[in-house]
This record gives sequence, structure tokens and C-alpha cells, in this order.
Amino acid sequence: MPQPKPTQKQINKENLLSQGVTLLTHKGYHGTGLKEILDAVQIPKGSFYNYFGSKENFAAEVTQHYIAPFIKQLGAHLQNPDGDALGAIKRYFDELINELEQTDFKGGCLLGNLMGEIGDTSEVVRASLQQAVNQYRDLLQAGLAKAQQEGTVRTDKSAGEMADLLVNTWQGVLLRMKIDKSSVPLKQCCTNLLDEYFRN
Repeated sequence: MPQPKPTQKQINKENLLSQGVTLLTHKGYHGTGLKEILDAVQIPKGSFYNYFGSKENFAAEVTQHYIAPFIKQLGAHLQNPDGDALGAIKRYFDELINELEQTDFKGGCLLGNLMGEIGDTSEVVRASLQQAVNQYRDLLQAGLAKAQQEGTVRTDKSAGEMADLLVNTWQGVLLRMKIDKSSVPLKQCCTNLLDEYFRN
């Protein structure tokens, strides 16, 4: 069955969210003005409030819009029948590192940026960030649990514990990457955890 054609309202909202990802990643929540977002997609101010109600709600929806492709990308690697789960996770992170190198390490991770900027001052954004991080962590946990069953990952630590460690360490090295302008911290994280600490 063919997908129904998106309405202009859906197209406008999608454009606003995509522009929001770019601007919030590079300029931060407080550094991004509504006028800048609206001018970029040529939508009147009144329409913005019809879509989102507030700038905080907008940032919360941008967070979900931002994480969705990462979840899809990681899921596609894990569902590939040709490889093992640990290999799939490693290939996924290799792709991320390659993409960050291509963009010259600008922006980093929107989740980490927002956590540092307004994670403890906006309840709406905090809840959205928590949901995004948990969704990401749960998918990594499922992949690591599969890798444990395949015998490539240690079983004396739980998959959940290792997934948390990977997510937390990755967020930290993304910040280090921004000040070093280098992928070395990212590669060290993957080598230290995926090639060494997690290995059976």
C-alpha cells in the first residue's frame, strides 16, 4: 500500500526539526534564537507555536528527531544476518567516527550538548534526553546480550552494565574530541571497551 503524501504541515514540522538539530548542535539551546530557526525554514512565528507550543517542547522533539537515525543505523547493523553482534556494534561505531572525522569534529553530540546546557534546568528536555539515552542504551544492551550468547563478550558483567559503561564513556570522549579536534579519544574508547574490556 502506498504511503500517504505528507501534508504541508508535516513537511514544515519536519523541516523545523531538521533545522533544529543543526542549529542546536552547533549553537546550543541558548545560542539559538527562534527567529534564526524560522528564517531558515521560512515559517511565520505563529506557526512555530502551533507546532510546538514552546522552545522547550521544540528542543524535546528535536532530541527525539536527532536520536532516531542513530537507533535505525545501529539496529540495521545488529539485524544484519551476515555478522556477529560484537562486530556489528564495532562497525556501527567505526561509521560514527568516520562521520565525525568528515565534519571535522564540529558539533559533537546533541544529546551531550543539551545534557550539559539545560539537562538539569528544563524538565521537559531532561525527560526527552533520558528517553533518548535509554532507548540507545537498551539497543546496545540487546546487542551485547546477543554477543554474550555468541561467546564473544564476557558474561561476568551484565549486558546492561556494559551498555551503560559504553554510553557514558562515549559521551565523555565526544566532549574530549571537541577540544582535541581529534578522533583519537573515540578510537581509544572503542579499542579499550569493545576490543579489550568487553571481550570474553
